[in-house]
Amino acid sequence: MDVSIIFKIAAIGILTAMINQILKKSDKDEIAMLVTLAGLITVLLMIINMVSQLFGSLSNLFQLY
Repeated sequence: MDVSIIFKIAAIGILTAMINQILKKSDKDEIAMLVTLAGLITVLLMIINMVSQLFGSLSNLFQLY
């Protein structure tokens, strides 16, 4: 696991927050909510992938098949 994943998650959060604020100022609250939800889902998929790799590593470590 690398530190770059933290930077990726932070970049997605900052970008999502910026787009959210711009859309809210333009009175497009529904689209702003969808953008925020898309950012959240993207980060959750990244985290799920990392957890899956962790369980795979633990399974290989303890020979659990």
